[in-house]
Amino acid sequence: MKHPAESSPPASGTPSDAPLPPDRLRTGTPLSPREGLEQVSKQELRRYVRSLKKQFTNEELVGQSASLVRRVLAHPRLRAAGTVLLYNSLPDEVYTHTLIRRLHAEGKKVLLPVVISDTEMEIRHYTSPASFRESSYGILEPVGEAFTDFPSITFALIPGMAFDAGRHRLGRGKGYYDRFLPLLTNAYKLGICFPFQALPSIPTDEHDQLVDEVIY
Repeated sequence: MKHPAESSPPASGTPSDAPLPPDRLRTGTPLSPREGLEQVSKQELRRYVRSLKKQFTNEELVGQSASLVRRVLAHPRLRAAGTVLLYNSLPDEVYTHTLIRRLHAEGKKVLLPVVISDTEMEIRHYTSPASFRESSYGILEPVGEAFTDFPSITFALIPGMAFDAGRHRLGRGKGYYDRFLPLLTNAYKLGICFPFQALPSIPTDEHDQLVDEVIY
């Protein structure tokens, strides 16, 4: 487990002001912390991270997820929480399907996000593996009524395209989590990603939401 102040990317250092060469973004070559990211757009970083993901099969990403999920399970904030927000992973995300089932079996109230429009998502109560349907985005989402007792959520596991040492998150570009996270006033927000998704820095704007800690 990493404390927020310790959640640094795999290599250490301070980015320079030099712009990142575009060919590095196209090829997916690992970034050095001394290569400047300040002038690289979020769209370019998303392309870069996608290129890194394509180097692995879905099975390999599931395998890489195992140690990350074990660290989540051991996290004291999760152990103490009764109502938790997770996410039902896409093939290129840290695999959470077994985590969802395990925490539900332990008696925790498990909530999952559901996209309801191009700008909004809501959360619903997970009840069983059979309570899913596939959305237009290809995501398995729980059916049922929306859950709105946001103050009761004390732990939230947050996916991202990338995170940086300042706990900034790069999403997929729709802004769902940036609009939703401010509603989680009592939740400890734990970001999670693969090690290659930890970047030296991420461009930010006033709407971007920080997480409390990142595991990678």
